[in-house]
Amino acid sequence: MKTYTSLIIAAAMALTVTACEKTEHPKSEIVKPPIASAADLGRRIERLSADEYEGRAPGTPGGQAASQYIADEMKAAGLVPMGNNGTYFQSVELTETSVLDSSALTITKDGVPILEGDQSSNSVFWTKRLDPSLTVKDSDMVFVGYGIVAPEYGWNDYENLDVKGKTVVMLVNDPGFATQDPELFKGNSMTYYGRWTYKYEEAGRQGAAAALIIHETAPASYGWDVVSGSWTGAQYDLVRPDGGANRTLLEGWLHYDTAKSVLAGAGMDIENLKTVAKAKGFKPQYMPGLKLDARIDQNVEKVKSRNVAGGVKGTKYPDEYVLYMAHWDHLGRNEEREGDNIWNGAVDNATGTAAILEIGQAFVEQGAPERSAIFVAVTAEESGLLGSAYYGADPLVPLKNTVAGINIDAIQPVGKTNDMIVVGYGSSQLEDRLNDILEPRDMYIVPDPKPEAGYYYRSDHISLAKLGVPMLYADGGIDHQTQGKAYGEAFMQEYTDERYHKPGDEYDHSWDLSGIEQTTEILFELGYGIANSTDWPNWYEGAEFRALRDKMRAE
Repeated sequence: MKTYTSLIIAAAMALTVTACEKTEHPKSEIVKPPIASAADLGRRIERLSADEYEGRAPGTPGGQAASQYIADEMKAAGLVPMGNNGTYFQSVELTETSVLDSSALTITKDGVPILEGDQSSNSVFWTKRLDPSLTVKDSDMVFVGYGIVAPEYGWNDYENLDVKGKTVVMLVNDPGFATQDPELFKGNSMTYYGRWTYKYEEAGRQGAAAALIIHETAPASYGWDVVSGSWTGAQYDLVRPDGGANRTLLEGWLHYDTAKSVLAGAGMDIENLKTVAKAKGFKPQYMPGLKLDARIDQNVEKVKSRNVAGGVKGTKYPDEYVLYMAHWDHLGRNEEREGDNIWNGAVDNATGTAAILEIGQAFVEQGAPERSAIFVAVTAEESGLLGSAYYGADPLVPLKNTVAGINIDAIQPVGKTNDMIVVGYGSSQLEDRLNDILEPRDMYIVPDPKPEAGYYYRSDHISLAKLGVPMLYADGGIDHQTQGKAYGEAFMQEYTDERYHKPGDEYDHSWDLSGIEQTTEILFELGYGIANSTDWPNWYEGAEFRALRDKMRAE
């Protein structure tokens, strides 16, 4: 899930849409959609984020009940079951791991402890391996810059380095963000190499024993409390054939101040290291005298979760599908926390789930279009986009027959706006269609206002995009229709600071649902129009997934 901060929103707000590759396409006669119901949206958001579902964690009774509620709502809306064996469910087998209190991480300098990891304020660690207990002993530590191997950018932070048995320490994001050089990687826009998921995977490929990322709020785009709240407690993954053997023994984060102190213990200055790490030709640097010792004890279980899918069959081209996707899961409950210990996930992502239910209902009420539509509420997004990844590997309808997809993730209850945000703007011809809908409404597209945060790689659309399916990740805007941009900006900032991935993300009856209603109606019109046309929107020329789609269509 993404959030938007105000660092560069003001500049982005002034932008109106400019087509990166404006493509003329045959337009169908689009019937004005029924107005989305704020009452229905509110009812569904409130129910999905209720305490009774205990934060909708995958594999829990609360998650099971929430997914059943979604299936019941799909049935009530008139959507036909599109899951396995004539049901609304696609079973997704997951592993659930929980690090036990007996686990420990220690960093020593010449044998003297200088850090005792506390799984909260200074470090967070876990393992992707499924062993009930494992250890890392006397592991030499080495700073590997950004931990990136990117041949297309002429970059290799591991060049001529053997890290087998060692602990690699690295920075978050990528050198393009650090330098703001548009000629380096993608400049301010984060590439996939900047994502923590990639960095841990690459460390595993290199054979490291452990991998630690130094957290900083600006390049990560979220604060330390998000790290400590998201990577502690039960963690989920897909069931993988090798049991996680291709990953390091330990993965984790270090708080910036903690990393600064640890590095100082080795006679190294963190700011100097950041400077050398962003320059081409960077050479890894050993951390003299530092060693990592760790023990991870964990509970390991296999649990069942499920994607929920319903659809509308097309009248003329029933084998061609428009896809709507939203994740239904959130972070669950932490019974060890005092006070409010349920992460309700009202904005993230009860709003998106409610929206696809509302859009599905509108498809039924408007009348079946010429093409089919499938509405998929996926599980385990918060654990690494797992439900959408599973769907991509085992799609309920063939990806080659999926005309286009729309992902909805966390619509803010800011009220009606003059704009819509497109994350990953400049990617596909779906943006042209969206603009055609917005212009008569006197609305405009705002490109992703914070591309350095890598939001394009942080929601479920990417699981299908990287397989070639054109996907649009659009959201409500910030330019409030009556109170202006400053109001919307402050609203978003308050959510980011106070509620995102926190127990405070709860439904509030004072919410202004008109903006969620507006976004839902627009995204309905977009998908319904595609479903009543014969064209196949594609990625723009030069987009990273264009070749995959062209090959898919050719076949």
